[in-house]
Amino acid sequence: MPNPLLIAPSILSADFARLGEEVRALDAAGADWIHCDVMDGHFVPNITFGPDVVQAIRPHTDKVLDVHLMISPADNYLEAFAMSGADVITVHAESGPHLHRSLQTIRGLGKQVGVTLNPATPLAVIEPVIRLVDLVLVMSVNPGFGGQAFIPDAVDRVAAVRRMARDRGLSLRIEVDGGVGPANAGALYAAGADTLVAGSAVLKDGPAHYRARMEAIRAAAVNVTP
Repeated sequence: MPNPLLIAPSILSADFARLGEEVRALDAAGADWIHCDVMDGHFVPNITFGPDVVQAIRPHTDKVLDVHLMISPADNYLEAFAMSGADVITVHAESGPHLHRSLQTIRGLGKQVGVTLNPATPLAVIEPVIRLVDLVLVMSVNPGFGGQAFIPDAVDRVAAVRRMARDRGLSLRIEVDGGVGPANAGALYAAGADTLVAGSAVLKDGPAHYRARMEAIRAAAVNVTP
């Protein structure tokens, strides 16, 4: 049986001057998880926020804080993000030489473990570690900025990751981040994605539209039988 579909709006597209209010509004509008895109200006060409911001928004929601680390090195900051209130911590396979160590550290900190792949990274990179994770995040844009166009090849990559997991008897989550919206949610869900990150597709017109935009993505996904 597939995992339940989750919508994880990204606060990368939120109003940072009102971040607590934005998180509360997303929670009230039906977000399943809150996705936190952490960028360092080194691994990706943008800088967003660090563990202090994650800690600051933690009191504003009881939903899962899904922290996606687009930083290198990541290992030096795993404990800080765990202490900040993150529930899921995801690191990029490309961000350091010791992926096993990074994933084992996250598990040892008592958090759900995720691994991310950039669009051009071969899927074989995660084969040695797929049994160590709760979640595989397939990037459907090149990381670094919100509002980018969806890369269609991500649908086939999701299907390949789902086959890899099923062949090993794993029911891990497959998350997709980048350009996700109603136009591609059905194809992604049918391919095996069960956690959809949406930034500008949800937040671009303000809190009055959050619920309708998330419901549109959810409806577009589940109306296609996986």
